[in-house]
Amino acid sequence: MSSSTPLSRRAQQMPASPIRRLAPFAAQARKAGRTVYPLNIGQPDIPTPKAILDRLRSYGDANVPYGPSQGLPGFIEALRSYYAGIGVTLAAEEIFVTTGGSEALLFTLGALCDAGEQAIVFEPFYTNYNGFAAMIGVELVPVTTRAEDGYHLPPRAEIEAKIGPRTRALLICSPNNPTGTVYRDAEIDLLASICRERGLVLIADEVYREFVYDGHRHRSVLTLAGMEQQVVVVDSVSKRYSLCGARIGNIVSRNRDFMAAIMRFGQARLCPPTVEQVACAALTEVPASYIAGVIAEYQKRRDVVIEALEAIPGVLVRKPEGAFYVCARLPVDDASAFAEWLLKDFALDNETVMVAPADGFYATPGLGRDEVRIAYVLEETKLRRAMKCLGAALAAYPGRVTAGAAKG
Repeated sequence: MSSSTPLSRRAQQMPASPIRRLAPFAAQARKAGRTVYPLNIGQPDIPTPKAILDRLRSYGDANVPYGPSQGLPGFIEALRSYYAGIGVTLAAEEIFVTTGGSEALLFTLGALCDAGEQAIVFEPFYTNYNGFAAMIGVELVPVTTRAEDGYHLPPRAEIEAKIGPRTRALLICSPNNPTGTVYRDAEIDLLASICRERGLVLIADEVYREFVYDGHRHRSVLTLAGMEQQVVVVDSVSKRYSLCGARIGNIVSRNRDFMAAIMRFGQARLCPPTVEQVACAALTEVPASYIAGVIAEYQKRRDVVIEALEAIPGVLVRKPEGAFYVCARLPVDDASAFAEWLLKDFALDNETVMVAPADGFYATPGLGRDEVRIAYVLEETKLRRAMKCLGAALAAYPGRVTAGAAKG
């Protein structure tokens, strides 16, 4: 294609990923012989359950065929069993398998919103929501949450002030990526009340459902009485079972018209991955001790990161209640510049750190400029080394500012 070939407005407005944008700098650092600790991306290092890997390795059919657009019946039944285990009874037709949680979100926004229509999001939010919305011309309208409040929801009036005639849905993530916030029951009830009164759909990204700490409890929107026709859940096996590369997600809704539309979307892309579904059908064989161990491990890692961040002068951080991320406000002039500098110009004992600048997790221009997201997905020894590097880097960074002077 000629460099002069005009691109669509959609292509021009498609944002770069703040999670992956710095990958070339990390590659150069590694090529130069430095160790790079990747805290920028939610890639678990915990082993995938043996039952699932065994099923993957034992795939013995003569070829890999197309499957049904909705997903393989065996995997759908495994998902029904999984949801029953968290107290949610579903019919098979209320589950639709997707190519990762990403496709689940893209299909959901596409089925609910026409180009130019809006969905309310609570910033900071998972940066790829921006990309999914840009692909189909949906506008994300941000409601800002504050680090000082633990990124919990603002008062009802602030949310309703953002709702207009083009609003179709509220999109939430709890436990939250990137903040680790777990919404309280009262917050979920508040959002449900707004959706009931305004005729909106509540979309809940519940990918991190199990990862909740310190006695907090996650409440699925699927348990909301009277909201059966106004609730959509997007989900994935990626984080729960360390299966990010399998690209298996799903949509759950009891709204038949919505699910019929999702089926048409799914038919257009044919089917989700076949072999990976065969393997993931073994999730019913994964013992409860596996998830319990994963939760305990992430809580331990969270505590390592929080202890280190709280000891660094000028850093503002709130302890995450769930997921495996933390947002931290740093005493720097520009977190994007700092993240790039870490990879290009800094090393401690020939080691450095890769973080995700947080401005890409906001829709409001200027916010998050002095924040980063850290994914505590490395084992403890590496995590301690990474946090030591980060502390030394902040002390040495030329763009360091006095605590409280950074904006964002």
